[in-house]
Amino acid sequence: MGAQAAFEWPTPPPGGYTADDLDRLPNLPPHTELIDGSLVLVSPQKVFHTLALDLLVQGLRRTVPKNLRVRREMCVTLGLRQRLEPDVLVVAADAETSPDQTWYPPDAVDLVVEVVSPDSEERDRDRKPTLYARAGIRHFWRVEDISGGKVAVYVYELDPATHTYALTGIYHDRIQVGLPFDIDIDLTEIERL
Repeated sequence: MGAQAAFEWPTPPPGGYTADDLDRLPNLPPHTELIDGSLVLVSPQKVFHTLALDLLVQGLRRTVPKNLRVRREMCVTLGLRQRLEPDVLVVAADAETSPDQTWYPPDAVDLVVEVVSPDSEERDRDRKPTLYARAGIRHFWRVEDISGGKVAVYVYELDPATHTYALTGIYHDRIQVGLPFDIDIDLTEIERL
């Protein structure tokens, strides 16, 4: 057998990577994020993650107003060294400027959703919500597998005075909320996907 080529890790420039670097760096794995100037690589996802995404995207698209769009796994550039890729986003329709677009500005985002995976627990429960809140994104949902494929959706709303999220509800079987728009999703449908 021939010798395998050695994998070479990208070497950060002085001061770390910037959000624009993600569009220029060759051979990055899919779904690479930039958090605090460092590249964050995503581990392979479990079936629960995919099913939860499908369920939420379908449910949000059924009720989203015409001036908004539901997107999955697209980046939000929150600052020079912060470019995150939420699992699901609800964005202003007019924020889409090109089919080649790779990210949205935070002021175009109404809702971000993170589905927690074992390797992303700390990021999805702590660091990412802090960054989303500081950027002014009004609504954040955290989705967890609470019991072998059962969904729990933790719904947060931004407190504009403190730029932190306040928990407004925890939903297990059905999520019915009026913000950021009227949403009604049967969470038990995950069992039929």
